[in-house]
Amino acid sequence: MDKNNQNKHLGSMFTVSHNAPDCGIIKCIISRIIMWMVGWKVTGELPKHKKFILIGEPHTSNWDFLLMFGAAYSLRLNVSWLGKDTIFKRPFGTIMKHFGGIPINRRASHNLVQRTSMLFQKSESIAIVIGPSGTRSKREYWKSGFYWIAYTANINILCAYLDFANKIVHVGICFPPTGDVKKDMDVIRKFYKGIRGKHPELETDIRLKDEWS
Repeated sequence: MDKNNQNKHLGSMFTVSHNAPDCGIIKCIISRIIMWMVGWKVTGELPKHKKFILIGEPHTSNWDFLLMFGAAYSLRLNVSWLGKDTIFKRPFGTIMKHFGGIPINRRASHNLVQRTSMLFQKSESIAIVIGPSGTRSKREYWKSGFYWIAYTANINILCAYLDFANKIVHVGICFPPTGDVKKDMDVIRKFYKGIRGKHPELETDIRLKDEWS
């Protein structure tokens, strides 16, 4: 490969191949180096949509959050995330917002779906990462907020998994929720089938209360 072709090849490795927010080449390069150093691979491709909810599961350890961000930045995706407003106080609030943090008043959680849906509608492009299991501990159900936010805002759900057995973060299926919760969750269950987190005993079963309501 001659020098010109080498430069083109290197340039293509870091080009933006999606229409969602771009984290920039510096974060992309640093993230790829870190992911390589810890032995993790990032596979799959981002959709062309400007807005979507990214769900990352299984969520059983503190590493999950860092790995999801490492994967997103490796794909030059600038993701946002929802956090309790109390953790955005000085001196760390500015740093958290720089890395995509969006303060949420959990005391008014009954309006969370509507407020987040409005945020999507007002934004030209935005990708919010959510862990539907909601906690590193085992629960009876996933939280359904991600589903109803996507449905209300008329955007897609992008599914990604963290496969600790093979050290792979894979970005996979992307689809708009139909309102048929059971049917849509069957699609999600099929995608995550056989994928194990760092602590499999802490994994929450992939189901929503809304499937039986």
